[in-house]
Amino acid sequence: MRHRICLMTAAAAACLTSAASSPASAPSPLEGVNFLLTALGSDLAPLRGGTTPTLTLANGKARGTDGCNTYITSATADAEGNITIDATRAISTMRACPEPVMQRAQAFKDALSSATRYSADADSLTLFDAAGTTVATFSKADTTLIGTAWEVTGYNNGKQAVVSVLSGTTLTAEFRPEGRVSGSAGCNRYTASYETDGSKIEITTPALTRRLCPQPEGIMQQEAQFAAALASAATYRMDGDRLELRTAEGHLAVSLRRAQNAPPAPPTPRPRD
Repeated sequence: MRHRICLMTAAAAACLTSAASSPASAPSPLEGVNFLLTALGSDLAPLRGGTTPTLTLANGKARGTDGCNTYITSATADAEGNITIDATRAISTMRACPEPVMQRAQAFKDALSSATRYSADADSLTLFDAAGTTVATFSKADTTLIGTAWEVTGYNNGKQAVVSVLSGTTLTAEFRPEGRVSGSAGCNRYTASYETDGSKIEITTPALTRRLCPQPEGIMQQEAQFAAALASAATYRMDGDRLELRTAEGHLAVSLRRAQNAPPAPPTPRPRD
């Protein structure tokens, strides 16, 4: 009986030794890298009303924007060039966009779903289907926040709700190299200091000029809520033409899109009494 136990122990030890000596799977070179779509097949015509589709793979998920809505779904990629993205079961927002944008968004998701192989280098990613046909190509996205300018699309109003910017007003944010973020709060100009560390960000309470704008209704309340939301940011995520600032609890603080043109001047103010 003792001999049998010894043999079993030896076999178990041999098995453990074999498992320990097996090399760990190499990580995918795509992990955590942000990509911007440059072509679907051989064509990517510019579209009005949509943003550039994006793709990021991390922790078994693929996420980004399809050019209209944001999406997240399961995905796998290995170091040998195999990839699977289940875009048919993606969870996405339900924003309505112009029909050409929606058609391109669907074509983008179809391309992701058909991908079985990939090739990547320091600057680009190409997806191929089972027949070896190129279905999508991407460039590596620049996720540097410094020196970028944005227009606010929504902000947390401090009442557990993210609301859109009032019609007739424009909120902006420009992250300057010297560690200052500034822009229009709708009526007043503001400035604050910011620091980043990886995806973490800290923004001081903004200092605003002291003007009073009577119109549109609610503009001064919006300004105060936006300033508070900006100062609550603890992390940021840049996804192509979009930027999200989130609180330490993960709640959306401010959503922004990359500025295309200089923002219009704020509404005409009147001096405060």
